[in-house]
Amino acid sequence: MKNALDSQDRRLVAELTRDGQLSPGKIGSVTGVTAPTVRTRLKNLMQAGALKVAGLVNPMRVKGLTVALVGISLMSHEQLGEKLDQIGALPRVNWCAVVTGRYDIIVEIVCQEGMDDLYAFLDQDLSKLGGITASESFVVMKSRRKWLLLPDAVLDTFTK
Repeated sequence: MKNALDSQDRRLVAELTRDGQLSPGKIGSVTGVTAPTVRTRLKNLMQAGALKVAGLVNPMRVKGLTVALVGISLMSHEQLGEKLDQIGALPRVNWCAVVTGRYDIIVEIVCQEGMDDLYAFLDQDLSKLGGITASESFVVMKSRRKWLLLPDAVLDTFTK
């Protein structure tokens, strides 16, 4: 279920999006809301699953990270939701979506071990799911305005 954000929530989220380090007091002074109200509203948005505050990484500026998009075709469209959930739970997956067009699902993955990691994703992770007739991968060579929330597989080894 999607949550409706009122104009005040939208202003708070916009300020936090511009600078994720802003304190509730600073957000309040910019938006004309008290700091306790900002804290309460942000807490409610997070509890509802509408907002997550996290550190983002620019993969074009961090050595060792490879980003790839993978187009996936399924045997049956009856399994779209199930496959989307299964793929989304894979540790290298940053996001995945059911799409229109040539593929059924598009996936963005982040690899810390370059092509070997991408190969492992395709050969091991995806192939174990079954129900996939084809996949095509596209390595991102350069991008603009791209910030990532690192997926679990990268986080697990990122600090080692």
